[in-house]
Order: sequence, then C-alpha cells, then structure tokens
Amino acid sequence: MSGQEFSNRVALVTGASAGIGRAAALRFARGGATVVCSDVSDEGGRETVSQVAALGADACFVHADVSSESDVAVLVDAVMDRFGTLDIAFNNAGIGLFDITVDQHTEEQYDRVMAVNSTGVFLCMKYEVPAMLKGRGGCIVNTASGAGLVGGRGLSVYSASKHAVVGMTKSAALEYARQGIRVNCVAPGIIDTEINRPFWDAHPDLYEEWKSIPPMGRYGTAEEVAEVVAWLCTAAAAFVHGHAMSVDAGLLAQ
Repeated sequence: MSGQEFSNRVALVTGASAGIGRAAALRFARGGATVVCSDVSDEGGRETVSQVAALGADACFVHADVSSESDVAVLVDAVMDRFGTLDIAFNNAGIGLFDITVDQHTEEQYDRVMAVNSTGVFLCMKYEVPAMLKGRGGCIVNTASGAGLVGGRGLSVYSASKHAVVGMTKSAALEYARQGIRVNCVAPGIIDTEINRPFWDAHPDLYEEWKSIPPMGRYGTAEEVAEVVAWLCTAAAAFVHGHAMSVDAGLLAQ
C-alpha cells in the first residue's frame, strides 16, 4: 500500500506510545490520515505525535486509560469535538503477563490484565461505534494475539484476555455488518516490541532460542503488524469482516 489511502480520514490509535501502536499511528499518517494518539504514557504518546507531525500529518495526543469508562468516553468525545468524525479505530492498548501458571496468578493480576486487554477493547468499541454511526461508518481493528487463538503454557490469564478480544470482534462484526462498520482483529505472533522486553530481560537466553519457534525463524516487527492493520482499514479489504488475522510467520500453521 502507498499513497493517500487514508486522506480525509481520522484514525484513533490506543496504546500509541510505542511498539505496534506507534508503528500503526505512523502508518496511518503516511497514508494521509489525521491521527489521534492515546495512551497512559504521556511522554511516549507525545513522542509518537511528534513523529507523526514530522511526516506532515495532523495529530494530537489524548491521555486515556482504556480500562476506565470515563476516560474512554472523554477520549472519543475529544475526537468528535475536534474533528467531527471517527473513521478508523485501532484498539491496541494492552499489557502482557507471561510465564505464570494458573495456580500462581493473583486475583489482582487477573483483574488488571482483563481490565486493560479485554474490558478496554469493549469500552473502546462501546463509544467508537456510536461515533461512527453518526458519520460515514468506519473500520475497527482490535489487537488480539496468537494467544487469543490457542492456549499457551504460562499464558492462562493473558490468553483468556485475548480470546475475549477475538470473541468480541466476531460478535461486534455480526452486530454492525449492515451499518457500515467493519470489525476485525489482528493476532500477532512473537513480535520484537516493548511488551516482551521485561520477559526477555529476565530470560536473556530465551531471546535467541525463541527465534527458532516461528517457521520463518525470526521475530516479527511492529511495522509488519502495522501494515496488516492499515490494510484491514482500506477499501482493498472491504469484504474482510469479523476476521482474526494471524500475523505470526506461520506459527499457528504448525
């Protein structure tokens, strides 16, 4: 994809301070979109806005914790108040919790992961959909995970939160299929981004070892996931709806 496929479109990206969120914000900007970046990290979010602006695109930052309904309501209201439309929403904000068996999880860990990863997606769609219905429809892409399609050792709670994202994506797609809103999700495999760094820092030997897990023998990049997210929001993907798209170098094909 190239050119200005998102010209005159407003895109909202949550979890935009780094990683896949930042890469997607920049990709939408290169396609001509106005980009609203949101995150709980003000410093990272504003840095993303700065990078978007350097591409010549219009952008702004709105602080929001997606696990807070009032924050999400204010976020979407801010988009509509400033730009009058919401055409694309990439609900990407999430947190990781890896290498913990189900009996070792605390209730607090469970609640926090579910609040951000699944309740956050629910709340974003709850407010994004009415905004899109007021306008010309739109495209929603949620960030799930390969762990939202299969289980994994040490991933019980994280996997549960991402399975919920897949289920909500498919159900919302059925609910709005005839109202001009397409809903899909991406299911990244092992991507070399900030969300995995704490785990790899604690287990440096696994960083190289895990490269052999995907059939292609490497990790993915945030930019590669962002390209898929962008494509799902173009006219070229007009018949793609309710789909959980793996971006995993064939990991789940084994």
